[in-house]
Amino acid sequence: MDVLKLIQARQSTRGPFDPGRRISHEDMTKILEAARWAPTAHNMQNFDIMVVDDPGELQVIAALRSSANETFVRENYKQLSFSEEELRRKKVGLLGTMFPAWMRDPNAKQDANGPASFQSGLIPSSAGFLIVTYDPARRAPASEGDFLGVVSLGCVMENMWLMANSLGIAFQVVSVVSSEPAAAQVKELLEIPKDLKIAFAARLGYAAHPSNYLRVRRDVEDFAHGNAFTDRWSPRSPAEM
Repeated sequence: MDVLKLIQARQSTRGPFDPGRRISHEDMTKILEAARWAPTAHNMQNFDIMVVDDPGELQVIAALRSSANETFVRENYKQLSFSEEELRRKKVGLLGTMFPAWMRDPNAKQDANGPASFQSGLIPSSAGFLIVTYDPARRAPASEGDFLGVVSLGCVMENMWLMANSLGIAFQVVSVVSSEPAAAQVKELLEIPKDLKIAFAARLGYAAHPSNYLRVRRDVEDFAHGNAFTDRWSPRSPAEM
């Protein structure tokens, strides 16, 4: 597939997966191979990936709970649009109808388990669950706060996501297992060394229903600048202007 078209087609599948369809060992290996070739700061390759595809372990992970994060709920609300027209106008954020009522109404009573229950309810239908860890004691040279290491983990995520998409496999990043107390429980369950941190997790599978939600992006001229910040980059070549 054309690289740009593949990038444009990539999306987060927030609905349930078909529990009857498994990911082949060959395809999962391709996804891991894509992670292997992700660019990392100083080529440190500071990551390890757990592949969880045992239904019993997925059920246990899904049952874990993290405390409701009021900051997440409040700041997430600010990013929501409540009509497709509003979302198209803003060009950033998400459509509010993609979230449960307590996450799109600041006056609604929050779910007892907060964002954890919203995400964990989808985990059991996953054909595969990837948990990406890293060693916080390692960092690229002169990378204060390990900013370059965090960027590297994002490259690992993107490579796996694009490969999965090219194989027709749906992908959704899951944050619930990277925060406490769920992170500690997952590390104990999967025998992950205590000195490693969970960067992110992702659920993979085949969507049970087509995803047709509105996706928006800023136009190139909204964020690109040419030679000076005050000058907007134009998608049109000078010859066309």
